[in-house]
Amino acid sequence: MTSPAAQARTGTNGGSLAEGTGGRSAGRRPRAAGGRSRGRKLRVHAAQLAVFVVIFGGWQLFTSLKIVDPFFFGQPSGIVRTLVDWARHGTGFGSLWQQIWVTMEEAILGFLIGTAGGVLVGVLLGQVRFLSEVLSPYIKALNALPRIVLGALFVVVFGLGIESKVVLASFLVFFVVFFNAFQGVREVDGNLVNNARILGASRLQVVRNVVIPSAMTWIIASLHVAFGFAVIGAIVGEILGAQHGLGVVITNSQNNFETNGIFAGMIIITVIALVAEWLIGLLERRLLAWRPQTTTEASTL
Repeated sequence: MTSPAAQARTGTNGGSLAEGTGGRSAGRRPRAAGGRSRGRKLRVHAAQLAVFVVIFGGWQLFTSLKIVDPFFFGQPSGIVRTLVDWARHGTGFGSLWQQIWVTMEEAILGFLIGTAGGVLVGVLLGQVRFLSEVLSPYIKALNALPRIVLGALFVVVFGLGIESKVVLASFLVFFVVFFNAFQGVREVDGNLVNNARILGASRLQVVRNVVIPSAMTWIIASLHVAFGFAVIGAIVGEILGAQHGLGVVITNSQNNFETNGIFAGMIIITVIALVAEWLIGLLERRLLAWRPQTTTEASTL
């Protein structure tokens, strides 16, 4: 028979062994999850690179073999040569960097003004139901106006300077942000608002500490789309009438049947939009750091 002391030693050792095995398993799980996450990222990047190679490699191949006419569809190698030439020798309207800066200035100013106006009006109308019902048909009517017509009107009213482009970009951004801010305010949990009022919060405190933070997810989501609209507004305004900017460079390439120049301008705009998207993503993570991470978001990390 086994002595009680031996049984105690056996039980103790067995328990320690089980605990040690469980601890090692728990330690392996985060490492395994991290390995799967890194593997998934590598597969995603590899797939993205493959898509890039297929699209642009096929484009270059088809145009080189004259299966697709490079005069009408351009050619990746020609686009690269155009970009290098613009960077080294400038465009017909000045240096490439000056054109980029002009368009960026118009887009950023329009983005900031349109965002501020959209958030302010969206929160106000979301809180004051009577005011929203009065102004609703007018806002819908303004949103239905063709943007190209408004751009032409703004050029006539404000001239060929930066003002007409900023106004058009602000107009486009305003409605994107406004509708999201308005809906976000309407979706705020009424129990949170009632609890804040029971605790003695004023209307302004409720808006600042409950309504706006709760609607912030909606507002931030609209910014991802809004900056693209700001760039569109700046480019359209420049195409309608301007002295400098990427829109002027693209229009000049169109008038001279330089397809590679049109694509080169589009690539520059795309790079600007992607950088802005990345910066907005950083802002989103900072402003919404308090929000619990969802299962979907965790799986994409």
